[in-house]
Amino acid sequence: MNKRIYRFTFIIFLFVLVIGLAASIQKKQTPVAELVLQNGKIITLDESSPEVEALAVYQGRILAIGTTKEIKPYVAKSTRIIDLKGKLAIPGFIESHGHFLSLGRSKMQLDLTKIKNWDEAVKMVAEAVKKAKPGEWITGRGWHQEKWDKVPSPNVDGLPFHDSMSKVSPENPVMLTHASGHSCFTNAKAMELAGINERTPNPDGGEIVKGKNGKPIGVFRETAQGLLRKAMSKARSQRTPQQIKAEALKMIELAEQACLENGVTSFHDAGTSFSTIDLYKQLVQEKKLGVRLNVMIRESNKRLRERIADYKIIGDGNHHLTVRTIKRSIDGALGAHGAWLFKPYNSLPSSTGLNTEPIDAMKETARIAIENDFQLATHAIGDRGNRETLNIYEQAFKAHPEKKDLRWRVEHTQHLHPDDISRFGKLGVIASMQGIHCTSDGPWVIKRLGEKRAKQGAYVWKKLMNTGAVICNGTDVPVEDISTIACFYATVTRKMKNGKVFFGDQRMTREEALRSYTINGAYAAFEENIKGSLEKGKLADITVLSKDILTIPDDEILNTEVLYTIVGGKVLYQKKRGR
Repeated sequence: MNKRIYRFTFIIFLFVLVIGLAASIQKKQTPVAELVLQNGKIITLDESSPEVEALAVYQGRILAIGTTKEIKPYVAKSTRIIDLKGKLAIPGFIESHGHFLSLGRSKMQLDLTKIKNWDEAVKMVAEAVKKAKPGEWITGRGWHQEKWDKVPSPNVDGLPFHDSMSKVSPENPVMLTHASGHSCFTNAKAMELAGINERTPNPDGGEIVKGKNGKPIGVFRETAQGLLRKAMSKARSQRTPQQIKAEALKMIELAEQACLENGVTSFHDAGTSFSTIDLYKQLVQEKKLGVRLNVMIRESNKRLRERIADYKIIGDGNHHLTVRTIKRSIDGALGAHGAWLFKPYNSLPSSTGLNTEPIDAMKETARIAIENDFQLATHAIGDRGNRETLNIYEQAFKAHPEKKDLRWRVEHTQHLHPDDISRFGKLGVIASMQGIHCTSDGPWVIKRLGEKRAKQGAYVWKKLMNTGAVICNGTDVPVEDISTIACFYATVTRKMKNGKVFFGDQRMTREEALRSYTINGAYAAFEENIKGSLEKGKLADITVLSKDILTIPDDEILNTEVLYTIVGGKVLYQKKRGR
């Protein structure tokens, strides 16, 4: 009897010991979260768990999602806990088309985005002259003649003559870039330094705008801007390499700050040089780059052939730098009458826009891209520009049937011929579009194209989506402000500042808009397996907002603020109270 009791007691002891050891082992194996978000509305964009209230982050990736109770086992004293208090958390915004260095540069020069007319631009330059050194270049960006409250006099196609600007800045050269980046305004001193006069011919793909007397008025379209930039570069060539690098680093710092304040965790840099990529590589190696960059190379075909093999970078620095795309431009901008059209502009019957890069050169770029397994992204705005781009893509695809999942892109895709809309889905070409362009340009698009053309093919998001095309979203910053909230609002309402809606049947739903700004942007960069949604194992790139932009009334969206921007589980931006 005693032996039975002893055996029974011993078995119970072993059972308890085993359970205890198992619990201990399990406890040791449970990772401790570095960051936990709880008590919120977290939209994952994962169909199996579309909405949860908490998530845990470990080693920069999402460890678990679920209820606050389910996430509690991952919490320890070292865990940072953010109580969302019902606020909305979404995958980090992906800016699918912007210009990173230009964004930073725009913070270091005259901001012309809010001027009401040409007279205000002249006054801004006059004030800058007072502070400038003799001969120093004065630069600015953001003017748009279609947004002014009065037409300058005299003018050509609404564009001012340089006389008033030259008068206030006789010794300081001035270069003011159009909001689109596809034209610029300069004064007499700048043209003098560039050696430009009435005899200077238009360069291929560009125009020196002239008055009736044949003299330049000071406006340069598309490639003609290069004549001025060459003169400015010459003046600045005496800067030391250290000064040049310091200036670039300042631009990057300002650009990153703007991104984080607007909830942007990844940025597609639409066209940069090998030298700038070298600088990005250095910053990534030093772990000094917070925002993730997907960079498009913009170099000549000759330089691409020589160096492209050395510049394919996939996920360097824990996915902070990827370079696998070549950027090209086939035409100009609609606002500057540079977009390449089949038929003349309604507002400028003498012009069908500009082909800024020869078709043969574009075909050569396509060959370089496909032979080296690079993605190709082409700026195309007009219906002719888009048709020619799709033709080049289709020809390259047919020549290389062995190449699959290429995901080539058309940047902007603003105005399409009806016959080309279905080709995006059929060819698997991504439409990289900017929701904010629709409402910003809307007030004058019909003036440019006429109502029939505009309705058939301008910013036709729904028509494209119905063909199976993927649309990724962004702002084209600094062409527009990098405000993700303003762009999201434009995408779901298409409401312009004058209160009118630009062909509302093409607006996206709230979820479609969110997808275009997150998972679609990830797909456009071949990164949908690591970002763009909040799933276990993916990068913990998260944006927290003050309002639920998926459910609140349209007019409340613009009052939404970014509360947190989290990249790889690290809080890189937190809105200060009272701001």
